[in-house]
Amino acid sequence: MPVKIRLQRHGRKGRPFFHIVAADSRAPRDGRFIERIGDYNPNTNPATINLDVDKAVEWLHNGAQPTDTARAILSYKGALYKKHLQGGVKKGAFSQDEADKRFEKWLEEKQAKVQSKVDGLASSKATEDKKRLEAETKRKEEMAAAIAAKNAPEEVVEEATAEASEEEAPAAEAEGNAEEAKTEE
Repeated sequence: MPVKIRLQRHGRKGRPFFHIVAADSRAPRDGRFIERIGDYNPNTNPATINLDVDKAVEWLHNGAQPTDTARAILSYKGALYKKHLQGGVKKGAFSQDEADKRFEKWLEEKQAKVQSKVDGLASSKATEDKKRLEAETKRKEEMAAAIAAKNAPEEVVEEATAEASEEEAPAAEAEGNAEEAKTEE
C-alpha cells in the first residue's frame, strides 16, 4: 500500500484550511486517511502550521512520499532536515545528541526569522494605519475648510450687499439733494 503525506481540504468556500495526513494514495483527497500529523491554515499571515515533526519523520522513514505542497511544509517545519540528521546518526557521522543540538539550533534560527517577519508585518501595518489616519485628517480639514469657504462667502456677500445698500442710500440721497439744488437755481 503506497502511502502519501498530503493535504486534506476543509473549511468553507474561499477560506480553506488543511489537515496534513498520511493516507493511502488510492484514497480520495478528502476521504480516508491513516493518521493525521498536523494542520495548515494559509488564511493567516504568515501561514499557521501545526505539525508533529516526530510523526512526520516516522512516516518519512517508513517510505511515505509527500506531495509537492506537503514537502514544502515539511521542509519549512524541519521534518526533512530532522530526517536528514537521523540518516547521519545511522551512518555514524555524529551522535544523536549532536543531531538534536543541530536541530534545536536550526529551530531557533527559523523561529527568529518567522518572528522578524511577524514583527515587520506588524510595524508596516502600524505605519500604514498612521499614514491613513493622517491622510484622513488632512482630507477632513480640507473638507471643513471648503465648507467654511462655501458658507462664508454667502454671509460676506449678504453682509456686503446690506452694507452697500446702506451706503448707496445716503449717497443716492446726497445726489438727489444735489440735483434738486441745481434745479432750484
